[in-house]
Amino acid sequence: MEEGEGRSLSALLQQRVRAAIQGNGGWLSFDRFMSMALYEPGMGYYARDSRKFGAMPSSGSDFVTAPEMSPLFGRALAVQVEQALQACDSAQVWEFGAGSGALAAQLLSALGEKVGGYHIVELSATLRARQAELLGPWGDRLHWHDRLPEVIDGVVLGNEVLDAMPVQLLHWDGKAWHERGVAWADGQFNWSDRPTALRPPVPDGFLPSTVVEIHPQAEAFVRTLAEHMRRCVALFIDYGFPELEYYHPQRTAGTLMCHRAHLADGDPLMDLGLKDITAHVNFSGIALTAQEAGLEVLGYTSQARFLLNCGLAKMLAGADPRVAVPAQRLIHEHEMGELFKVIGLSRGVNFEAVGFANGDRCHRL
Repeated sequence: MEEGEGRSLSALLQQRVRAAIQGNGGWLSFDRFMSMALYEPGMGYYARDSRKFGAMPSSGSDFVTAPEMSPLFGRALAVQVEQALQACDSAQVWEFGAGSGALAAQLLSALGEKVGGYHIVELSATLRARQAELLGPWGDRLHWHDRLPEVIDGVVLGNEVLDAMPVQLLHWDGKAWHERGVAWADGQFNWSDRPTALRPPVPDGFLPSTVVEIHPQAEAFVRTLAEHMRRCVALFIDYGFPELEYYHPQRTAGTLMCHRAHLADGDPLMDLGLKDITAHVNFSGIALTAQEAGLEVLGYTSQARFLLNCGLAKMLAGADPRVAVPAQRLIHEHEMGELFKVIGLSRGVNFEAVGFANGDRCHRL
């Protein structure tokens, strides 16, 4: 997409959001604002025809995810997927938000005929087209879906999916909680707070002017997914923290972040639709919601420990340096190894998941 076209769509999206603010009495909750900025048909960041995923800014991309960084990510994950498929007595894999299709290609290549059907739940028509192009060699096993089936048997995957689900913002002024939303004034979007009965899950210890996120949409997604899981394992990989770290008193500005051209900024009100907006995941909230919905928590650990449990060290030892060197970023603590976590959820199966064999952190959730 040309820069001029992107700016035109951004202007149209701004008009759409302004109309929503006006129609809602001059104030829009941030989760609605974020939803429109990312997913408004034809205008939102994930609904536009622009490249999102890539290793370098020169590619025209905005950020890199683990599958684009190294094919060893998918090869290591395939070890856990294969074990989970055997436990579920299934050959079906479901991936939410498959991005460029790189992870699907890596898994299908590694697992071969052990995957009888690869199902992608993808809302973006542009991304569907790119996935179909990349995954052409496995076309007979690929299926795209707009919604969940009644029953899921097999493995569900979500790599950097939960962080893209809209969040609500809460602001503590030292005396009371307010929900932070968006208003329009003086020719621009502005933050605007309203009193609220909403609360973060940790009740005390916040400093005045603290802003935090809560995640009702991500938790609702987990509840909905649980309703469809029968003999099923779900694995979610994302950046985030357990609850006590997420709502630590020193984290006064929350975790909200934007990404564009491999640069990060903290202002989601600017350049509407031209950049990604994300928030870190509260993995304690995901685990608790899953348990309340009748799921078991298979394990929770860092991405580094999960990949090493799945044999990444051995893969690195025998890999071409051009593959092995970027793969180190997947496990280095100052890169993705510690910030990213993996949580496993299940229903109807009972097995010891290899990815959580060492370094399980469920006790910290």
